[in-house]
Amino acid sequence: MVESVPSNAAEDEPGRPDDENDTKAFPNAASSESGDPPPSGAREPADSEVSKAPRTPEGSEEQEKAKKQAKQRSFWKELPILIVVALVLAFLIQQFVARVYMIPSGSMQQTLHGCPGCTPDRILVDKITYRFTDPNPGDVVVFRGPDPWVEDDPPTNSSSNPIAGFFQNIGAAFGLAPPDERDFVKRIIAVGGQTVECCDEENRVVVDGKPLHEPYIYWQGGEREQREFGPVTVPEGTVWVMGDNRNNSSDSRYQGGGGERGVVPEENIIGKARFIVLPPSRWGVVSDYNPQVHAEPVSAMNAPAWQQGLPLAAGILAAWPTLFVGRKIGAGVRRAVTRLVGRER
Repeated sequence: MVESVPSNAAEDEPGRPDDENDTKAFPNAASSESGDPPPSGAREPADSEVSKAPRTPEGSEEQEKAKKQAKQRSFWKELPILIVVALVLAFLIQQFVARVYMIPSGSMQQTLHGCPGCTPDRILVDKITYRFTDPNPGDVVVFRGPDPWVEDDPPTNSSSNPIAGFFQNIGAAFGLAPPDERDFVKRIIAVGGQTVECCDEENRVVVDGKPLHEPYIYWQGGEREQREFGPVTVPEGTVWVMGDNRNNSSDSRYQGGGGERGVVPEENIIGKARFIVLPPSRWGVVSDYNPQVHAEPVSAMNAPAWQQGLPLAAGILAAWPTLFVGRKIGAGVRRAVTRLVGRER
């Protein structure tokens, strides 16, 4: 009769190869359990050797210096990126959204300053409006001079030096230098299909038989007589423009010999003047008063001096928060770029 052997009999039997293999596979475990010293071939590192290992505890001076150096390096690495991004954004904005122009002459006094001896106004021109709406009477617009306006003009005073020309174009783009002389700023008086002429018995411009009310006119030198012209029927797709400094403005009455050659195609209009952005004392909205709305003059009273100064006060109060927010946004952008550069490493 064969007796069965318990399944754990082999585990309890001493001296089996399995026990030897287990001991060889885990020599340190066996010695630690028994309290015996490690084999003669093994040695633990000495305390002096351990102390020689480099240690950089968190918050140490070396670590802080390393962080500062990394920040300095990351700033100089991200600076060219920020400059390129800023230039690209500025280019896109000025080409498709808005652009600052400097008023180089006094033909739009007193609405826009460009008189000799005064600080020329810088105006923000909206380039989006006329993508969705048509030009209206009273709008102050910047436009490229049509061929009849510029055919007899001398070449522009652009520099032949490519570097100087580049900086001149940059200055003109931000309103820091005069724009191309073939760009003009005037007020729309009549649009396509309307008939314009001057003057009625009260020295007023007449459109479609109705006299205009033009409170924005500036009579330089005190002379209140306007040059007679017309009647002229404005072709469709064009506008008739005149300066607010009525007797010191070369506009549709004179350019190209006057008449239909003096009109401006709508496709030449760059945009609508919205705001005076510089100098700060002139901050405000550019008037777009429609002179065709009122056949008779409408009286108006000037606001008190302290109320006239409200736009300037509001601008001063808003300047600091705007600068603070701009710095915060700039700091956030720099941190984001720094993290990105660190990940790429």
